[in-house]
Amino acid sequence: MRAQGPWLLPIVIALALSACIPASSGPRTSAPPPSAQLPPASPSIVQRPAWQAQTVTPDALTIGASVYTVRAGDTLTAIASRTGAGVNAIAAANDIEPPYIIQIGQRLDIPAGRYHRVRRGETGIAISRAYGVDWSRVVTLNQLEDPYILRVGQRIMLPSDTEIAAMSREDRAAAFNLDIDDIITGGEPAIRQNEAPVAPVRTATVDLPASAAVRSPANFAGRFGWPLTGPILTGFGAAGPGQRNNGIDIAARRGTPVLAAADGTVLYAGDEIQVHGGLVLISHGDGWITAYGHMEDLQVARGQRVERGQIIARAGQSGQVDQPQLHFEIRRNRQPVDPGPHLPNLD
Repeated sequence: MRAQGPWLLPIVIALALSACIPASSGPRTSAPPPSAQLPPASPSIVQRPAWQAQTVTPDALTIGASVYTVRAGDTLTAIASRTGAGVNAIAAANDIEPPYIIQIGQRLDIPAGRYHRVRRGETGIAISRAYGVDWSRVVTLNQLEDPYILRVGQRIMLPSDTEIAAMSREDRAAAFNLDIDDIITGGEPAIRQNEAPVAPVRTATVDLPASAAVRSPANFAGRFGWPLTGPILTGFGAAGPGQRNNGIDIAARRGTPVLAAADGTVLYAGDEIQVHGGLVLISHGDGWITAYGHMEDLQVARGQRVERGQIIARAGQSGQVDQPQLHFEIRRNRQPVDPGPHLPNLD
C-alpha cells in the first residue's frame, strides 16, 4: 500500500469525529402522559358508517285520524301494526306511559300522519335523509329516548306533507348536515323486536357487522379524566356573536396521544362531520357521552370497549381549525355540559 501524505490526516480525524455526533431527530413533540404508552405504528382505522350500509326506501304510509277500541289480547304494538300508526304516536296521543298498559274496551285516538315502517339495518340518519327531513325533528315527533335503537316493524312518524312544503332551502339542507346529536340518536341500526344489542368488542380489529346495534354501558360513576392537557384555546359557552362552543378546545402538538376520558363504548369513529374532522364519540352509560374532535390516526372503532386512559387517536388539525388542537365535549342526555366541573383539578 502506498503511504498517505500528511494532508490526509485532518480529513480522517474529521470523519471519525462526525461519526460520534448523533443525527438530528427533528422537532420534538410533547410527551404523552406517564400512564399512556404509544401504540405501534399503524394506519388509521377506517370504518363505513352504519347509516351508509342499508338503503332506505321512502315508502311511508299516510293514514287518517281514527278511534280504536281495545279488544282482548291487544297490545299497543299490535294496535300500531293494525292501524298503521306508531306506538310512540299512539301512546303520546292518549297519555299512556311505558310499559303501555291498556284495558279492554278502552278507546284510543289514532293520530293521523305519515309513518315509515322500519326495516332491519336502517338507521335514523338514513331514514331522515331518504325523506329529506331533519332527524332531530323526527326524534321530537316520536318522543324517542335512550338507547335510541330502532326496532324492525316500528313505525316512525314523519313531518307532514304540509310541514315539508313550508320548509325553506336551509331547512331541507339540514337533513344532510350531520351533527353529533344525530349520531347519538340516529346512528345505530335497527334490530328485531326481541333482539338484544351486541356486547362491545375488545379491539378495533374485530369486525363488527354494520347491521349490529351495540349495547352501551348501563351505569357510570360520573368521573372523567383529561383526554390531554394543554392551554385552553376556547372555553365552553358563548364564543362570539351568534356562536357557541359545546365543549372546550385544547391546544396540542400534532401527534399528541388523545386518551379516553372514562370507560365506555365507542359509538362512532370517523370524519363525516366536516367541522370536527377526525371524531370519536364514546358512550359511558346513564346518558353520558364524550366527544373528541380534530384528531388523526384514529385507533378505535364503533362498538369497541375502551378504558379510561386508553389511547383512542392523536391530536391533529383535521376539520375546520387553523392549528393542531383537541375539541372535547361532555354531554348528558344529549345536552352539552361544561367539561370543567367534571375534570380533575390540575393545580
